[in-house]
Amino acid sequence: MRKLSVCVLFGGVSPEHEVSLRSAESVLNNLDTEKYNIFPVGIKKDGDWVLYGGKDYSLLPSGQWEACPKNRRAAISPVRGQGLLSFEGDCVVREHIDVVFPVLHGENGEDGSMQGLLQIAGLPYVGPHVAASAAAMDKCMTKLVAEQAHVRQAAWQLVTREELQCNEEAAMDAVEAKFSYPVFVKPAGTGSSVGVSKVKNREKLSEALHRAAKFDAKVMVEEFINGREVEVAVLGNETPAASICGEIEAGAEFYDYDAKYISDCAKLYIPARISDNAAEQVRDTAVRVYTALGCQGLSRVDFFVTYDGEEVVFNEINTIPGFTSISMYPKLFEASGIPYAQLLDRLLELALQAK
Repeated sequence: MRKLSVCVLFGGVSPEHEVSLRSAESVLNNLDTEKYNIFPVGIKKDGDWVLYGGKDYSLLPSGQWEACPKNRRAAISPVRGQGLLSFEGDCVVREHIDVVFPVLHGENGEDGSMQGLLQIAGLPYVGPHVAASAAAMDKCMTKLVAEQAHVRQAAWQLVTREELQCNEEAAMDAVEAKFSYPVFVKPAGTGSSVGVSKVKNREKLSEALHRAAKFDAKVMVEEFINGREVEVAVLGNETPAASICGEIEAGAEFYDYDAKYISDCAKLYIPARISDNAAEQVRDTAVRVYTALGCQGLSRVDFFVTYDGEEVVFNEINTIPGFTSISMYPKLFEASGIPYAQLLDRLLELALQAK
């Protein structure tokens, strides 16, 4: 059987560039070279595309891959049938690509931008398509879709960067009129908890709003839900299925970027420490949200399950979840009977089957 040619995209012009490098290292090390011809393409922070010429994927997280002497500048052609182009002196080398795995997190990679390029190029790719990616990346849009699907979620309020600049006091007054402290403040369009703060008073609210506004013109303020942080992985196109539930005990004020990727304070529990009824509700609701947004391929869906009464409260959805060695998405499916390498195979199959 002919090997499939797989282009793995990583890096990106995004605050989550480093997370992408870690995810890509794991993906590249687990793709079966007996089945696939692999073309690792890194996008540097300045936006330059590079076909990585090395074989040592452990160099990705540190950024050392950028200095490989065999690297070539590269691009995906928007012209259908052209595939991956790399440049060596005055020569252009064209590589046929069967499927693309965008291991990209956040802005310009997960928000529909890259998906739009791949769609125009006629290249199948892993993960939700343009509209679903864009809606899921924008937390406010996700909230509106979930509301229409009658999914229980935390109360929220939008604060724009313009409102902060024009009348910050009025914006904070409106927040305090709706919520009691603590609240969460989040940029509408970031993942990996970038720019997210837990706020306990007005002074910290001002700091958090301005911090979040550095990452996005839309800032979401959300009520605090006192519960366990529970996550579930979803896989599939027309008939998606949810994994076993996992739980995160942050070991910090909340499950922020540091707790996710730098410190080792967080604890993961698979299965989550919730009742069977609550777990089934989490899994059912995850598929409802996934379907309502029009997702396909994969997503990780995050919830709170309250300590008092085990009420299931939708938090957010991530259409290209982390694939690092400690990431929940692959761990949840491994616990559900699908090992990491097999999961990658299935994702590539789904990409080729997607309509």
